[in-house]
Amino acid sequence: MALTREKKEQVVANVKELLSNSKITVIAKYQGTTVKDMQALRRQAKNNGTKIVVAKNRLIIKALKSVDKFSDINTDVLNGMLTYAFNSEDEVAPAQNIAEFAKTQPTLEFIGAITYDGKWLNAEEVKVLANLPSKPQLIASVVALLHSPIQSVVSASTGGLAKIVSSLETRTI
Repeated sequence: MALTREKKEQVVANVKELLSNSKITVIAKYQGTTVKDMQALRRQAKNNGTKIVVAKNRLIIKALKSVDKFSDINTDVLNGMLTYAFNSEDEVAPAQNIAEFAKTQPTLEFIGAITYDGKWLNAEEVKVLANLPSKPQLIASVVALLHSPIQSVVSASTGGLAKIVSSLETRTI
């Protein structure tokens, strides 16, 4: 069923808003992926704030051209059956979602990505991005790194105290 003019304008406005708010927009081919699998990808991606959108490429291109910082992007690669992953909180999450899902669904293939400032990343750059740790993983690493010296000091001081208490106990006996 064809979209009415109002629906098309609504899609363009929605995509324009997603593009403007997103830290990164990852683009992937999904030809050969079933509807059931795409729904599973949407559910999985939603857990970390990523929104998966499938729309006509010409509507996406129209939305891109309507935002100044995206108007210079070469849209020649935006053809075929493409899905767009948006995330306004994490620069890595959309790429990680698609890469993780592509492990079980090899029909998904990166095309590229658009950064929040309007730069185009090719498929290889997106693959590298997908292998980076996510924000929560980085925060956990920093906390563990900061916690390590404190833990060492506590262990050393309790070890010394244990020796003192032990020697005092043997002396009193």
